[in-house]
Amino acid sequence: MKKIVIVGPGAIGCLFAAYLARGKYAEVWVLDKDVRRARKITASGITVDALNNKSFKVKVNITADAAEIKSCDLVIICVKSYDTECAAKSIEKLLGENSHVLTLQNGLGNIEIIAEMVGRERVLAGVTSQGATLIEDGHIRHAGYGDTVIGRLDGKLTVAMRDVRDIFARAGFPTRLSKDINSLIWSKLIINVGINAQTAITRLHNGRLVEFVGTREILSLAVSEAVRVAKKKRIKLIYDDPIQKVESVCLATSANISSMLQDVLKKKKTEIDYINGAIVRQAKSFNLPAPANLMLTNFIKTIESTYDKQVR
Repeated sequence: MKKIVIVGPGAIGCLFAAYLARGKYAEVWVLDKDVRRARKITASGITVDALNNKSFKVKVNITADAAEIKSCDLVIICVKSYDTECAAKSIEKLLGENSHVLTLQNGLGNIEIIAEMVGRERVLAGVTSQGATLIEDGHIRHAGYGDTVIGRLDGKLTVAMRDVRDIFARAGFPTRLSKDINSLIWSKLIINVGINAQTAITRLHNGRLVEFVGTREILSLAVSEAVRVAKKKRIKLIYDDPIQKVESVCLATSANISSMLQDVLKKKKTEIDYINGAIVRQAKSFNLPAPANLMLTNFIKTIESTYDKQVR
């Protein structure tokens, strides 16, 4: 792959852009919706506080005008789920005959939105356990290593997928291919269901959720509801004990500030509708109760709508 475009200079977008650009494995561009931010990152580059306690800075090509980039081999969508439709519309000028679009987003529904815009055959679905925290525009902390997995909804393994796997691996992101990416998406979703909203409500690091009886119980209830929906959809999760898995992730990422907590601290819109809110909607379609996920969704929506009214 000669040319890669990353849409969205958030934490994960900057992480992949920085490592891919540093290794010069391809011509790397970042497409931003914010002209001001694009100019700032053009001037300063991307700074990464790496896990080895060393920092590095790399210059990247970044623009708010897709026409400046022209066609590319791979587009990686790294925007928040509520911006997926806008992002998919913005990449029309980037797509050539053999271009592919990879989503590395949280939550449900992104793949379907992208496929509707660009065509199902182009779309690659992905999940990543790489952790990153956005400190400020163009400055991130690499918060944790983990596998990245990509696949197609039809289960095919293609040359394009192998090319993506190989270039990611060379950049330092261990990557594998899957014939059942839906199981992985749901497996990651259920982890987010148990962790993200609670950290945003309590303002605790991930690891502290397992220290208290109340948060552990809510975690268990929310995860159990999501698992029941997954079973109805005949989705096989990649772990045998979902509650134990979510608790182990809390401990493994104990010092991490979840993406939803980062959003709340910055008084930004969250992805609640695509995580716990998605479980509520799917549960309703099967006539299943989901009171814990409904409660978490309503709490986060209330927080979002009262940023300017909260007691200080």
